[in-house]
Amino acid sequence: MAAETAPRPKPFWRSGTFLIFLGLVLGVVFGGFLPQDQHPTAFAFFQFCSKAFLALIKGIIVPLLVATIITGIAQTGDLKAVGRMGVKSLLYFEVVTTIALVVGLVIANWLEPGKGLPLKADAHTALAAPKSGWEIALHAFPSNLIKHAAEGDILPVVIFATLFGVALTRVGERGAPVLRFFDGVAQVMFKYTAMVMSLTPIGVFGAMAYNVSHMAAGHGDMKGWPAVFDLLKHYSVLVASLYLALGLLLVLVFIPVMLLFRIPVIAFFRHIREPALTAFSTASSEAALPKLLEQMEKLGVPRRVASFVIPTGYSFNLDGSTLYLVLASLTIAQAAGIHMPLSTQIAMMLTFMLTSKGVAGVPRATLVIIAGTTQGFGLPGEAGVAMILAVDEIMDMARSALNLTGNGLAACVIARWEGVFGERAPEAPEA
Repeated sequence: MAAETAPRPKPFWRSGTFLIFLGLVLGVVFGGFLPQDQHPTAFAFFQFCSKAFLALIKGIIVPLLVATIITGIAQTGDLKAVGRMGVKSLLYFEVVTTIALVVGLVIANWLEPGKGLPLKADAHTALAAPKSGWEIALHAFPSNLIKHAAEGDILPVVIFATLFGVALTRVGERGAPVLRFFDGVAQVMFKYTAMVMSLTPIGVFGAMAYNVSHMAAGHGDMKGWPAVFDLLKHYSVLVASLYLALGLLLVLVFIPVMLLFRIPVIAFFRHIREPALTAFSTASSEAALPKLLEQMEKLGVPRRVASFVIPTGYSFNLDGSTLYLVLASLTIAQAAGIHMPLSTQIAMMLTFMLTSKGVAGVPRATLVIIAGTTQGFGLPGEAGVAMILAVDEIMDMARSALNLTGNGLAACVIARWEGVFGERAPEAPEA
């Protein structure tokens, strides 16, 4: 019998990353040569591509978040069952995630990357006045799940799913069929989301072409390609802001944590390099998971620790993604000319701490979370996502690499905390 051959890797020109960058470039070219005022039909087509993709994303939000939050809490929410290592892991995850959100908040308020970026002209007409902290707290209590879901009020939906998941852990075996149902819904939604996200190149093309075509029609004293280059300059500020924030998180948080827990810095980066490059090039930290487990074990993390901490961290320790959530949301507020008081920003940050859990395996899951959460805070979620979609792939590459780096570091920290860092599994005797 002939030996089975491994499937041949997909050529780079057929990869999702290449197609997304191709859509980005084509969007700039077509939008620049087909300005809105001279080619309204082409402009309408660009808008259709962008809005159709965003409509599909909006349809994902509620079922995906409800299913993943309920199953995530029901499966790992009982800290007594998770054990000592689980408590330490969750404590570490929440501390570092909170710091990441604060870094994003500071950078967004300091650099204001949203100023100068375009939002739809009619985006302001549908906006409610920003709510106060007490109004947000009161509104968080779910009164009618179906009504909240239909109106896009994601915060009470998340609170309901969280409480439902906690209740499910207390039912015991009688809740097993319910857990299996929601786990099945979550798995189906992952596949459904993957189908929708396969259309990302078309959505990126439409979003970029729409914005470029609109800018090429003229704004202020600029028109044509000068206006296009001005738009690209503002987008570059957004991308640079994220990369700066991620770099600060790495230097000011990750490295001090390594020193605090006596983790060899140079050795860590040497072992994390290959999986991090894989995550960066594919814009997916999931793709590098097997290699990350292997490299952390070589660094000195016992397999029993790495195999628990790293997969758990993929749901609870998304440092790059959580930082991006608050940065992107405040960018949307700035582009729309909406001032958000600090209390509202903090309330939104706390909401992101909940909504970001459990969807790590979903491509561009942050777009789903941003679209759902910002709408509940008086921001133009759909128009804002359309605005940042054009350069989301470039930012996704960096945050995926940092997500992976953060989870590798978490495995090292917990291993050191447990007193087993550097412990080697006994080698099998030679035959």
